[in-house]
Amino acid sequence: MLDATPTYLGFLAVAVAPAALVSIALAVRSPPGTDRIAGVALLTVVALAYTTPWDNALVDRGVWWYGDGAVFATLWHAPLGEYLFVVLQAVAVGLWVSRGLDRARTTASALVGAGRHGPGDVPRRDRAIGAAAGLFVGGVGLVLAAGTRTFYLGAILAWAGPVLALQWAVGWRHLLARRRFLAVGVLVPSTYCWLVDRVAIELGVWTISARLTTGVAPGGLPIEEAVFFLVTTLFVAQGLVLYEWVLAAGWAPATVLAKAGRIHPRLGTVVDRWG
Repeated sequence: MLDATPTYLGFLAVAVAPAALVSIALAVRSPPGTDRIAGVALLTVVALAYTTPWDNALVDRGVWWYGDGAVFATLWHAPLGEYLFVVLQAVAVGLWVSRGLDRARTTASALVGAGRHGPGDVPRRDRAIGAAAGLFVGGVGLVLAAGTRTFYLGAILAWAGPVLALQWAVGWRHLLARRRFLAVGVLVPSTYCWLVDRVAIELGVWTISARLTTGVAPGGLPIEEAVFFLVTTLFVAQGLVLYEWVLAAGWAPATVLAKAGRIHPRLGTVVDRWG
């Protein structure tokens, strides 16, 4: 432990911001296209909006707290660094995943062209299966959240359930077909987040409640934290793969607007090809 606890913002500047900056630099060097940038931006906004109430509720409950002098300012119950962390993670993961989507787009286009299901043609039974699987995860979370030592783990799963239900209802078979791509897209940034989190806990930037967690901590990292970063990374990766599927099926934003008569069809084609 250092004599002085690092500030939250200072820790992010050293441990998290560089990963996001590298992702941005790689994206600038090999532009992912306007549609993909729009996808990453949309997922980042959604991630921040969906995480904020949950995150603040858990801080207020005392699931974790911050070291003396680590917080510069707070908004609601959470420090400003907390919101920045969500944004940096979503951007870094989104741009990391988007770099591998050229191959995914080609494969998705081939599947759609060969008559396989596009996102609008998924059978109701498949949608029901995907939604039920996600809601099952959320239900398990609600049961676990009723306990004290399992509260944090349950809160994560209950919070993750609706998002998983939505994504899996849209296209769990498509996501399963991209499992190798998703495995790399999820595990690499998750591992980095696990290391960052472990270091932050060791330095005292934040502390996880022993009373509200299981006590299972492989390598010193609470299992709850590992699950949290795994599911948040999965949200972004799955979201981008599904977004790419939508584009491959001809549902690119400009094309949709053109078909709806909101912009000229020729302009829609030009914009989508540029993206």
